[in-house]
Amino acid sequence: MIKRANEGEGKVKVTFVLPYEEGQPAVSVVGDFNHWDASATKLVKRRNGSCSASVTLDAGKIYRFRYYSADGLWSNDSDADGFEASEHDSENCLLKL
Repeated sequence: MIKRANEGEGKVKVTFVLPYEEGQPAVSVVGDFNHWDASATKLVKRRNGSCSASVTLDAGKIYRFRYYSADGLWSNDSDADGFEASEHDSENCLLKL
């Protein structure tokens, strides 16, 4: 799930939310907003059975992202605004703000 909240002054707070299962490898959201750095935006376990991370981004732009787990697996978010081919023979999620 992707939640958006207008922060004013051309900024949008985006929260990436995934279900959490006990014992699962750590998951990060990586994209052009954090230079595809898996250590930059790690999802944190919440009491409601989910894990999430938030970033504040510029409105009016398109961002590419994916999820990366500590066991080396990449995955996409079905709630993304679209998908496009990447140079790694996979698809990136698109986030249109």
